[in-house]
Amino acid sequence: MSTESQSGDDLEDRVASFLRRNFPQIQMHGGSASITNIDRETGEVDIQLSGACSGCGISPMTIQAIKARMTQEIPEIETVNADTGMDGGHSGGMSPSFPGETSDDGAEDDEGPQAPF
Repeated sequence: MSTESQSGDDLEDRVASFLRRNFPQIQMHGGSASITNIDRETGEVDIQLSGACSGCGISPMTIQAIKARMTQEIPEIETVNADTGMDGGHSGGMSPSFPGETSDDGAEDDEGPQAPF
């Protein structure tokens, strides 16, 4: 088990290094990214963006970039769950909330492409 623990620590170090190296703007803009969980068996990592990220309009794009790039750069990671804590109980933190808008899962009558945030 000690080998698994050492490998786990190495994976956590690589994920933290990935975030610092690829997303320095998070900290530069007053936010922070913390690793809340890494599951080596499933290849799943949970990231929490906080601080200025919580109210930032481009946080959803940052989350998409983290998810796409981390799975490409770190082979052990298959799934990235990232959140700003501002999702109001919706999964993923990627659904914006607009006054008067309702969430119909089957509704497809939009008037064009959706904004990435």
